[in-house]
Amino acid sequence: MKILKTAAVTIWRIWFYILMIVPILIMLPFLILFTSSEKFYPQFFVCARIWAKFILFGMGLYPITKAESVPKKGESYMLVANHTSMVDIMLMLSVIKQPFIFVGKKELARIPVFGFFYHRTCILVDRNCHKSRRGVVDEAQRRLKQGNSICIFPEGGVPDDLDMILDTFKDGAFRLAIDHQIPIVPLTFHDTKKRFSYDFFSGSPGVLRVKIHDFISTKGKQQTDRRALKQRTREVILEELRNPDFN
Repeated sequence: MKILKTAAVTIWRIWFYILMIVPILIMLPFLILFTSSEKFYPQFFVCARIWAKFILFGMGLYPITKAESVPKKGESYMLVANHTSMVDIMLMLSVIKQPFIFVGKKELARIPVFGFFYHRTCILVDRNCHKSRRGVVDEAQRRLKQGNSICIFPEGGVPDDLDMILDTFKDGAFRLAIDHQIPIVPLTFHDTKKRFSYDFFSGSPGVLRVKIHDFISTKGKQQTDRRALKQRTREVILEELRNPDFN
């Protein structure tokens, strides 16, 4: 029985990577066009949301969202969420309708086909390189000035400790939010670790619960307020992880 379950999960996991590639190939001409210039990013974002939903539903993963506040069209935000799974990317694209740009690790650019467009549309960071981290801040500032929103997973990666609920947060997202006086949007992803962790032989289809919290204002905040802002955001997400607000 255990062998059959392992085989089924393995096939399901392989299916995930097939689902990643298929919509990209179908939309390839449009993706090439929409990534040829930053002015086409809103059109690319529509394709990215289709791609994300195709994968989630194809894997039998169904987002359920509860929102205290909803991002408005034409306004910029700093989106932050806990990070435990690769499907966090698809989940964020699925639940946030307004265009945003990911800040993500450069290693994902090595994935065939997906990596090509990931490299062209996201802000990549080498977390082991100070120069790279500095470049991320400069690039994010440039894209925010264009009126975009930014998404950063502030833990700086997936926690190594499997029992850890939420790792400490890095400063980058909060520094940028203060610099540009844009609201922070905390999101809590409840089930991605259970449904699709980085352990290849684990996981299952099911519901993915998402809580979009009330926005945290940065109006009038200075960089001296960064630590308190970071801690407040982390506490909001941690409290929701410990006490889910779902019936």
